[in-house]
Amino acid sequence: MLPRRLAHSRHNRRKHNSSDAGKRTEQEHRKMKQWTQRMTAVLIAVLAAFAVSNGALAEPERDTVEVSAGGAVLMDVRTHKVLYAKTAHEKLPMASTTKVMTAILAIETGKLDTLVTIPKEAYGVEGSSMYLRLGEKISLRDLVYGLMLISGNDAAVAIAVHVGGSVAGFAALMNEKAQALGALNTHFVTPNGLHDPDHYTTAYDLALIASYAMQNGTFREIVGTTYYRTETGEITRTIKNKNKLLWEYEGGNGVKTGYTMAAGKCLVFAAEREGMQLVGVLLNCPDMFPTAKRILDYGFTAYQPETLVAAGDVIARVRVSGGKKNALALAAKQDIIILVKDGAVTTVRTVVKVAERIHAPIAKGEIVGLLEVWEDGRLLAQTELFASEPVEPTAFPDYLERLFRRWSV
Repeated sequence: MLPRRLAHSRHNRRKHNSSDAGKRTEQEHRKMKQWTQRMTAVLIAVLAAFAVSNGALAEPERDTVEVSAGGAVLMDVRTHKVLYAKTAHEKLPMASTTKVMTAILAIETGKLDTLVTIPKEAYGVEGSSMYLRLGEKISLRDLVYGLMLISGNDAAVAIAVHVGGSVAGFAALMNEKAQALGALNTHFVTPNGLHDPDHYTTAYDLALIASYAMQNGTFREIVGTTYYRTETGEITRTIKNKNKLLWEYEGGNGVKTGYTMAAGKCLVFAAEREGMQLVGVLLNCPDMFPTAKRILDYGFTAYQPETLVAAGDVIARVRVSGGKKNALALAAKQDIIILVKDGAVTTVRTVVKVAERIHAPIAKGEIVGLLEVWEDGRLLAQTELFASEPVEPTAFPDYLERLFRRWSV
């Protein structure tokens, strides 16, 4: 968690400083602004060099992926960068791909080993089913596996009642989570995706939700499982995942199929190769598995990962007051990796956020700032900046001596 004092971008610092002589001098501000501009130029140069060096590999015809679907998106899980889109923001029904949200909410309760008593609401639900028995006791974990592998509509309702108190209560949690993730054109009514005119999403929104879910290790393990045997219910069930991409596509690792008469065939799919984790969405796509393979092939062929910043890289030097050192090197806590298209020049803007004043003492490793990377007006990635060295406070007599020397010059 970043400190509250990390409030202002260096790019926007001037308007905060104009009326306070006790804050940074204009000269210091210019130096910091120049540093930020230099860093931005360096990162852009790295990307441009990468694009030029790979220009010979570019095949413009790859941009035309044959897709017959109501909506389609291919997205980088790490940065949410859209690599391919077709009517990405049209509101459409999504059938059982709804269960991506149901599953992640169940997982985030942190109580997957809790036994759930199957309520009357979950008994005999239409469509695909785990065939749960009324009053049966089964673990929440087994319900999530049944939800995601064989698309149990009854499992979805059982989860909803257990986690949300009722289907309506759980739908409220689903909608709250969607808003928090930026899926602003999504509205949930049911936990399983059975048709309701007020139950809809967009390809883009569903990709955001799936990208979030795929960053959860438990979710990834579940949706990447081909066969699973339940052990906690009254009967033992051996279930097989309906997602053919787990068998048929190299690197395929999730996530969910779906179908209703109103929604048509729907698929949320994912694959990982050479450090690239992609997620895609197809809504109302008659030929969903072959189409998913074509879109993934395009993504893995046309884009390459590029490390802009490595964990531990020194990003900035900032002034420190009240310390035995008057400057501090800030280093990146995590890698920043983005996908760059072959033959294209990608430009990014970087923003370093630090406190207006940084005071000693500062411990090595203490979070002191934030580095943001922006592309086309959208936040692409960010990492915390930490103190690469400690700064001890200046003893009061030493401070007076330093102050005297400054004024006597």
